[in-house]
Amino acid sequence: MAAAAATMNSAIPVRRNTFFTGTPEIYFAKAIDNSRLVKVEDPGRNREMKQFGTALACLFLLVFTYAWQHFRAIEYGYQIESAKRELNNLTEMNRALRLEDASLRDPERIDVMARRLGLVPPEPGQVIRMDSASTDANAPVMASAEPLIVLAGQ
Repeated sequence: MAAAAATMNSAIPVRRNTFFTGTPEIYFAKAIDNSRLVKVEDPGRNREMKQFGTALACLFLLVFTYAWQHFRAIEYGYQIESAKRELNNLTEMNRALRLEDASLRDPERIDVMARRLGLVPPEPGQVIRMDSASTDANAPVMASAEPLIVLAGQ
């Protein structure tokens, strides 16, 4: 196989470039001493850099303010959703407690529990009204305060 490749390579004519195509590229190192050079300040360049820095700072402040407002709005949205969820939970709890209160105040339930405990309805004459004022329901009622007497040693 190598012999076949060698015979094929020898069959292709090789053309050599015998003409000069340009100058050769040769580099010479030259020592340059810049130690005596002094940098001259350019006032126009300094002014441009200050303007650029100011514009960049303003742009940064605008972007930062926008981002801060955006993230605060998202945070407020989460707080609002949390408050709505808590309001729904408290509303549901309030409804359940009102239902329980209504069921506990049911007169039939109280009557059944009283009879289980051995309580009976009052007999005529057992109920003594505490107000000794007039029996007229339409008459005005005067508030009064009686002194409280505490006996020590009993």
